[in-house]
Amino acid sequence: MVRSIERVLTDLERQIEAEVRSRPPGQEHDPFAPPSIRAPAISMPEYVEHQDGVTEIGRLSAIAVVREYEAAAKDIEAMGAELIDRVKQCEAMTRDALSVTDELKETAKRYRDEAKRLFLQIESCSVVTAEVRQTCNELKEKIAAKPEPSPASTDSGS
Repeated sequence: MVRSIERVLTDLERQIEAEVRSRPPGQEHDPFAPPSIRAPAISMPEYVEHQDGVTEIGRLSAIAVVREYEAAAKDIEAMGAELIDRVKQCEAMTRDALSVTDELKETAKRYRDEAKRLFLQIESCSVVTAEVRQTCNELKEKIAAKPEPSPASTDSGS
């Protein structure tokens, strides 16, 4: 199995090498050009407006700063929305936990009831067993006791 994989890989390497060598030298690929990245166009927030007499650099700087603050403010609002979602999940988990707690209490009650039933049954069996032993002992004593001679049997033997 390992040999066949090695053979396949070796053949593949040879094919790639042959393709690279057979390629004419004039065919070159276009040089790599990284994609251009543009900042997203964020409009200026409504709560600010330019003053008269501000230089272009001042305007651009102010716009850049207010855009950063606005982006941060939107992120903060998004965190608030995320927090509300988490609170709703916690509320749902709390409801589920309370429901499970009620089920657990009911299960514990059933276990206690079963324990009580078994307790009473075992004690009842113990009482019956004790009564049976006592009855057996009494019978054993009666059987083992020597019968007293009856007055009629002593008169006939004299």
